[in-house]
Amino acid sequence: MIRLFNVYYPIRTLVLLAGEALIVWTSFLLAILLQFREDSYLVLNFEYGYYKILGVTVLVLLFSHWFDLYDPSHLDAKGELYFRLLLVPGVLALALALVGYAFPDIMLGKDSFPIGLIILTMALFGWRTAYSWLVQQPYLREKVYVLGMGERAQRLVQGLRSRAELGIEVVGWTGNLEGAFTLDSIASHVAEVVRHQKVHRVIVAMPDRRGTMPVNELLQLRLDGIKIEEATSWLEKMSGRIEVEQLYPSWLIFAEGFRFSATYMLLRRMLSFLASAVLLTVVMPVIPLVILAIKLGSPGPVLYHQKRVGRGGVTFYCHKFRTMRPDAEADTGATWATDDDPRITRVGHFLRSSRLDEIPQLWNVLRGEMGFVGPRPERPEFVEWLSKEIPYYPVRHAVPPGITGWAQVRYKYGNTLDDAKEKLQYDLYYIKNMSLGLDVMIMFQTIKIVLLGRGAQ
Repeated sequence: MIRLFNVYYPIRTLVLLAGEALIVWTSFLLAILLQFREDSYLVLNFEYGYYKILGVTVLVLLFSHWFDLYDPSHLDAKGELYFRLLLVPGVLALALALVGYAFPDIMLGKDSFPIGLIILTMALFGWRTAYSWLVQQPYLREKVYVLGMGERAQRLVQGLRSRAELGIEVVGWTGNLEGAFTLDSIASHVAEVVRHQKVHRVIVAMPDRRGTMPVNELLQLRLDGIKIEEATSWLEKMSGRIEVEQLYPSWLIFAEGFRFSATYMLLRRMLSFLASAVLLTVVMPVIPLVILAIKLGSPGPVLYHQKRVGRGGVTFYCHKFRTMRPDAEADTGATWATDDDPRITRVGHFLRSSRLDEIPQLWNVLRGEMGFVGPRPERPEFVEWLSKEIPYYPVRHAVPPGITGWAQVRYKYGNTLDDAKEKLQYDLYYIKNMSLGLDVMIMFQTIKIVLLGRGAQ
């Protein structure tokens, strides 16, 4: 796996993306060469042809991303995959038609883009078919042995076997060992599997290593050129979260990451301020319509002010457009919203699904009480309870909360203790791997989620 913007990506996914970008570029370049022939040099160099092809390439990759064509969970469903793939040139044709109508000078001749679309459609189908065959070849898979027993090791094995895009084949793990689990039996099993299967990597997933971990054998394997890694890091790479079960404070202390330098925090604050100011300017014309809809939809105030916990445990008032009845918690007290919550008004359902109810939080960002990206701020009543129930929950207050965050783009809306624990694990990953690149990527993912209406409640 390769680390970009502090997020781990399978090499195969990056190869798929790079190959697709090359195909799009080549398709439209070939279309120009076929149409203009000897004049193609002038079109490409003096009529900004290369820049126009680059713009089309970015559009295709963007549409492919929106249709989840790089999502590993959709790559195995061939019928659905090819249907989504067919949507890309269709949406691209519509987009180019609209752009060409509004800005005719941008187009590369009357026939270049239609020819390019035909070439692109055939090339994309051919490339996806070739890619599907290529990634199944055994000589392109890395052989791994998982050293460990129990639920955690089994979960790691299942995760590696279910993620075909990782290019990993689990050829053995300690759970397959027959007989007593002793130091000698484990060491013999590791040595036998590594020798016969020509293992490239050993991943250690042993919760209790005293007297059962074959240290000398692992050291010899390391000296023989075989990679030896810890399961916590691999689970983090695969899931994009840090599991709190069997997580020791020493790992948090010594693990790479968790850097909060003054320079980075200042740059992060500037990025949040700029993003909020730009977004507030864009949505300014919509605000009067939202206010009018809330007033007509139900009696009560337009804004809802709720106490939340910010960085360092400091409380502040978070501002949102009201989406519930004014007396929503008069009888129940502080409670999470649920599916089809009857307290939510009809206008409130639309505001929540479109994320328009979050607009007033931009003021919290401008004031410095929140960042644009970060863990979602929680209510003090819930923080007190969750801190007792979930290990390391207060760690999420090490950074300013945000309007959107890693947990929001990777997990559904949560209204249970298990959901809070799951989202904490994503928040810990974000806090450990914070970077400006990761923040920008989360913002980009948030745009996709908002446009497609995913995960709202």
